[in-house]
Amino acid sequence: MRIGELSARTGASRRSLRYYEQQGLLVSARSPSGQRCYDDDHVQRVALVQSFLAAGMSSRTIAQMVPCMTEPNMDRAREALTAMNQERNRLSSTIDSLAAARAALDHLINANRNFLANVADE
Repeated sequence: MRIGELSARTGASRRSLRYYEQQGLLVSARSPSGQRCYDDDHVQRVALVQSFLAAGMSSRTIAQMVPCMTEPNMDRAREALTAMNQERNRLSSTIDSLAAARAALDHLINANRNFLANVADE
């Protein structure tokens, strides 16, 4: 498939797909005329990259993890595992912080509801 179809199937802009390729997050084959060619595996790769980016991972960090998926060897696997563990720890910390913020917000919502209920009763 060409870049336009990959864009349509993933929701990623053509510009984003070119950026992913520039950063080493996505590798395309080239047609004889130089056009990018992708297959169904690229759809899954783009979804993975998008989810990592949405979680706050940098393209540099994602690039550290990608080689072990495409061309595994011991050194790449070790480097990728280190990056993966660091990102997992960062995500866990972020999740904990978000859960604490949600709990604080729930408390404020309940206090506000109680106030509104008390004022309405008066």
